[in-house]
This record gives sequence, C-alpha cells and structure tokens, in this order.
Amino acid sequence: MRTALSQLPASVVPASTLPLSAGTGPGWNLKNLARRLVELSASAQAAHLTAAFGLVLEAQLSGDNVAWITLEDSSFFPPDVRDGGVDLDALIVVRVPHVGMAGRAATHLVRSGGFGLVVIDLFSKNEPTAAKAGVADKLPVPLLSRLLGLAQQQNVTTLLLTKKSSKSPSLHSLISLRAEAQWQRREGQYDLSIRVLKDKRYGLRWTHVETCRGPAGLY
Repeated sequence: MRTALSQLPASVVPASTLPLSAGTGPGWNLKNLARRLVELSASAQAAHLTAAFGLVLEAQLSGDNVAWITLEDSSFFPPDVRDGGVDLDALIVVRVPHVGMAGRAATHLVRSGGFGLVVIDLFSKNEPTAAKAGVADKLPVPLLSRLLGLAQQQNVTTLLLTKKSSKSPSLHSLISLRAEAQWQRREGQYDLSIRVLKDKRYGLRWTHVETCRGPAGLY
C-alpha cells in the first residue's frame, strides 16, 4: 500500500518536481527572494524541505554555491535530495550544536559573498529541551539585522526554516517574506503548496503550487 507523504518523517523529500500546476503571485524562486530574509514554516503535513531544496536546485543549476546550516539533532535525507537532482558534493553542510551558532555561521557565509543561497534549518527534534532553554526558533535581533544587511550587500537569499503554525508570528519584523509549506492530495497526486503569509516587497499574500512525485516505493 502506498504511504502518504504527510505520514512520512519531515526529513523525507520528494525526488523531483514537475512543472508548476497552479498559483498566484510573483513565484517561489531566487529572483523574487534575493537580498531578503525569508522564513519558511511548517507544522502538520510539513513540506518545508521540498520547498527549500527546490531553491537549492535552482541555485546550483544557475551556477551558485549553496550552504545548508543545520542543528546536530536534525538533518535532511541525502538519498532523496540526490534523486531530486541536487549535487550533494557541491552542497556545503554545516552542523552546529545550537541556534546561536547557526546564526553566527550564517553571518560568516553570507559575508563571504561566495554563496547565492544560505539556508538556516532551525527545526529541532529535541523540541522539549529547546523550548525549555528558550532557544527554539530564536535568533538575536542584532544578528538578524546583520544578516539582512549582508544579504542585501552580497545579493544573497537567506532562508530560515522554522516549525510553527501559520497563526504564529514570524521570527521578527525584519523578515521580508514569511511562507508556509504543506502537502495537499489532489486527484491521486501530491501538490507542494507554498502559501505566502507576508510579503513586504509586494504587499500581498500569494500562493505557489507544484505537482510532485515522491521517492521510489511510494507508488
């Protein structure tokens, strides 16, 4: 029996995407997201990794370097990412013990000017401990301000992945675009739905939808 993507661990990423099937607005792409702090959230039926790796693939195909910063207790699933077309050998992965260090690492990487996309994955499997310590999804405001300035200076897309509902506020008002990624079942297919909740550049809410296929064995 085929397993629904929504029932799989968040680390499972569909192998590839097909052309855009629907959507309204500017579009989920690096041209629209460049020089900005972007927060991508997910809760139930999480699809944040698929949405993020779509940007990773776009950057690599454009010849840009990509850095992925992740906490030590969390990671993506490399085989599915590779099957989706991402060059893992060219992807710089930085594993850090806590959120504060993730922010500092991102600052150095963005400042270097050597990357077109820097992803900061703030998802943590150790949620109770993180929440108790007051560090879950938290980055100091001065650091966010520094990241924004560097992203604008170096023409870098800085993507922060967080775990929260659409009703929760964004990390800070410095976040230029806040979006939520979910899976939707449609006529036997799986749609990746990216719903933009805040977009300072365009001043509107919009959606981006792609039809995806899952890893081998899900059919």
